[in-house]
Amino acid sequence: MASHQQRVLILFAHPSQHRSEVNLPMLKASQGYEQVTVVDLYREYPTLRINIEKEQQRLLEHDVVVFMFPLYWYSTPAILKEWQDLVLEYGFAYGRDGVALKDKIFLCVLTAGGAEKAYQNGGYNHFTIRELLQPLEQTANLTGMHYLPPFALFSARTAAEENRIEQHVGHWQRLLQALIDNRVDVNKTRGLNTLAEPLESILKD
Repeated sequence: MASHQQRVLILFAHPSQHRSEVNLPMLKASQGYEQVTVVDLYREYPTLRINIEKEQQRLLEHDVVVFMFPLYWYSTPAILKEWQDLVLEYGFAYGRDGVALKDKIFLCVLTAGGAEKAYQNGGYNHFTIRELLQPLEQTANLTGMHYLPPFALFSARTAAEENRIEQHVGHWQRLLQALIDNRVDVNKTRGLNTLAEPLESILKD
C-alpha cells in the first residue's frame, strides 16, 4: 500500500436535490472521511457566484478532484461548467505558469438515466459515456491531471425500484477508500470506458 494518504475534493452538483434518488445517497456516503472534503456547489453558491480564490485554494489542498453529478444533456449541470470557466484560470490551471493541478487525479462520478447499452456506437445515444465526456477529459489533459474513466450508474431512474442503489454506493465507497489510500493505478484504467467492478483489476499491487 502507498505510504501516504491522498486528500479528495468532491464537488457535488445537483440542481434539484429533492428529486434525487441516487446522488444524495452518494453524497452522504462520501461524508465522514477525514481525508475527504465535500462541497455542495448549488448549496454554497445558489446564485452561481463562484468564489474563485476559495475554490482555487481548495484545489491546491487536495490530490484528487471529483465531479459528482447527474448527467444533464450529455454534460454536467450548469454550475459545474460555471465553476470550470471561472476557477480554471490561465496562469493557475494551464499556461506557462499554470501548473497548480499537475499530477492530481480527476474523476467524474455520475448517474445517467439511460441504460448502458444506449451509450455505445449504434445505441440510442450513439456515443459511449467516456466519449461524451471528452471535453472534461481534455480539460484534465490540458491542466496536467491524470484522468480516470467515469464511475457511472446507468438506468438511474429505475435504480431504486430495482434495489441497485445500496450496492452502487458500496462500490463507490470502496473506490473512494482506494483513492484515499493511493491504490488506484492510473495506467491500468487507460482504455476503460467506465470504472466498474471488480475494482481489484485497477488497483496497485
